[in-house]
Amino acid sequence: MDFLKRIDNEKKFTSWEELRDGSRKYWFVVNGKLGWSAKYVKIVDKDEQTISFCQEIYNESGSLVEIHEKYPIDKGHKKL
Repeated sequence: MDFLKRIDNEKKFTSWEELRDGSRKYWFVVNGKLGWSAKYVKIVDKDEQTISFCQEIYNESGSLVEIHEKYPIDKGHKKL
């Protein structure tokens, strides 16, 4: 495992959880001016190599309304 990457990820992301297979899910939330928010989610394997990265958009009532998968392939915004 790359401990320097883990330390860096823990600094950049305010929350994380260990997953059953040894991977980790990191995330942080940015609140918008009109009550909407964006949640940035990064999933890494047990060696701290990035598996996926996406942006989730939530409306003012907290419902997920859009996902933007950015890595490994940028699929653009997908409205739900």
